[in-house]
Amino acid sequence: MNGEQAPAKERILVAAEELFAEYGFDATPTSRIAERAGVPKGLVHYYFRRKSDLLAALIKRLPDEQIDPTGVVVPGDIAESLRRLVSELDARLARSRMLSHLLWREADTHRAVRDALQDRFQQLVRQVKAVILAASEGGLAVADVDSAAGLLALAVSYRHSVARHAGDDPPDLMERELNFIADALMARPSP
Repeated sequence: MNGEQAPAKERILVAAEELFAEYGFDATPTSRIAERAGVPKGLVHYYFRRKSDLLAALIKRLPDEQIDPTGVVVPGDIAESLRRLVSELDARLARSRMLSHLLWREADTHRAVRDALQDRFQQLVRQVKAVILAASEGGLAVADVDSAAGLLALAVSYRHSVARHAGDDPPDLMERELNFIADALMARPSP
């Protein structure tokens, strides 16, 4: 911001994200958030009436995972199309690794977080399905595509839920899994 300090609301959200990730939602008082953000405690409550409102605002900060299939699909090559999709999803996760980790952890105790992550999972399933269908150029059994999309979405979601623990190693693009799914889909003729 060219040497200027970020607006107070942004500083509060950044501080909340850092502290929730470090100590957990329940163990982080709003006074500590205010202190880290460099604002009066009352300002935290001005922007976020309840502490849970901070969590809801953080959910909205997750990067958009909606990827246009035309940007990743290689017609006739399901494995490469899925590889490109996973690579793009990983790149988006890398911009919010700490936030993603925090939200996955808080999903166990906060229904709003769990519901938001479930919605994102369903969106991911639909995306994987769209990529498979576009790459295959038809001829696949719908049930097989649904199963493959669900399995890959589960694998990607799991990887993203533990991504913060992976360190600085380059992400594994799940080569074996992607090839297995693509080979299985292509081996089964549609009914």
